[in-house]
Amino acid sequence: MWSLACPDWEARIREGRSLVPELPLFREEGGLATEFFDGLHLPDVPGQPLLREAAGEWFRDIVRALFGARDPETNERHIREVFALVGKGNSKTSYGAGLMLTALLMNTRPRGEYLFVGPTQAIADLAFSQAAGMIECDRELTKRFQVREHLKEITDRVSRAKLKVKTFALDILTGPRPVGVLLDELHILGTHPDTSKVLRQIRGGLEKSTEGFLVIITTQSDRPPVGAFRDELNMARAIRDGRFAGRMLPVLYEFPDDIARDQARPPAWQDPSTWHMVMPNLGRSLRLDSLVHDWEAERVKGEHAIQVWASQHLNIEIGVGLKTDRWRGADYWAPATEEGLDLAALLERSEVVCIGIDGGGLDDLLGFAVLGRETGTRRWLL
Repeated sequence: MWSLACPDWEARIREGRSLVPELPLFREEGGLATEFFDGLHLPDVPGQPLLREAAGEWFRDIVRALFGARDPETNERHIREVFALVGKGNSKTSYGAGLMLTALLMNTRPRGEYLFVGPTQAIADLAFSQAAGMIECDRELTKRFQVREHLKEITDRVSRAKLKVKTFALDILTGPRPVGVLLDELHILGTHPDTSKVLRQIRGGLEKSTEGFLVIITTQSDRPPVGAFRDELNMARAIRDGRFAGRMLPVLYEFPDDIARDQARPPAWQDPSTWHMVMPNLGRSLRLDSLVHDWEAERVKGEHAIQVWASQHLNIEIGVGLKTDRWRGADYWAPATEEGLDLAALLERSEVVCIGIDGGGLDDLLGFAVLGRETGTRRWLL
């Protein structure tokens, strides 16, 4: 099994280097896929530029790694999954459409089925529109692919393979045995009761083919991560950090820990000079001056607006960078400590004492606290 760990990711992201580690890729496969991807047009931009000029190198690294991981002799794919965490505005839906068209062009399985799954109808429709537009921009692709608008389906006239664009639903995604699946904006599905079931169904179907793959591209949640989104994110981090060996390639554009958890006021992640670390498409689909203006407008609206903007644009995790998912009383613990204070001294110095007990559970200890109000000063002692 290939090691997909990237333990030096913090240094890489500070320096603007690729978050895809050095891998023993099959160069011809990866090169051909990258060439196909680069040859696609961006259909909704003036001049309809080729992705060779328009796309960020960060996504080209993903394309090269995913398709370069397939052994052409055995048809086995050594990277079966990709988890990409990238903020809003980095063209992930457009690039994802390009990746799935590349998958059709690289396909070796007759009548293979590929799925682009969006969490909402609007996102699914956008993905299909981008893929169909890329075909319309190229005369050769128009000859090769049949686009069926009413079915949200693209068929390869040569191999009869199909790319279908679906909205996330248990009944729709139960049963198919796709060769490749791209799931967009998993964070929106975090609280959906069927998300884990659908992911199991998808992974079960992908196991039927040795070259099957699952790509998850998402922004951070604007609430504390929950459900399947939290589980997949934790798995991606564990693989990235080398704590678990898996077949998922993690590409996570999030701040190094010292910036994400900075307790200064304002924290370091609010400084626009740090934003390039988590905005790989900056200078392409994103402009720093526009982002700064948008940020300044949102921050005057209050904490909730800050929370939403930072999570969606900077991948700041609620409860870590924004510290909204923990007990507020923790802010007072450190300054209230007194070296050498013990129970006897607390009882002697206090005019009134109260006791609290937390019974604990399966994952924490029983807690016992004695809180006293100091005679004269009325200062709290714990």
